[in-house]
Amino acid sequence: MEPKINCAQACVNGCILGDKCPNIEFREAASQFIQETSLDEMLAIAEERLRKKMTEPPKWVLPEDA
Repeated sequence: MEPKINCAQACVNGCILGDKCPNIEFREAASQFIQETSLDEMLAIAEERLRKKMTEPPKWVLPEDA
C-alpha cells in the first residue's frame, strides 16, 4: 500500500510519483487541453466563467453549516 500524499503541496514543482500518480488521467487530460486549445480560447473561457460568477447571487456560509 502506497502512502497518501497531498499532491497540491508535494507536487508544486512537478509530480513526485511519476507513473504511480493516482491523478495521471487528469494530468493527461490537462496536457491534451493545453495542446489543443489556443490561448485566446482559454482566455474567452475564463472571461465567460468570471462573467457568470459576477452575475450569480451571493452564497452565504453560516457558521453552523461549516
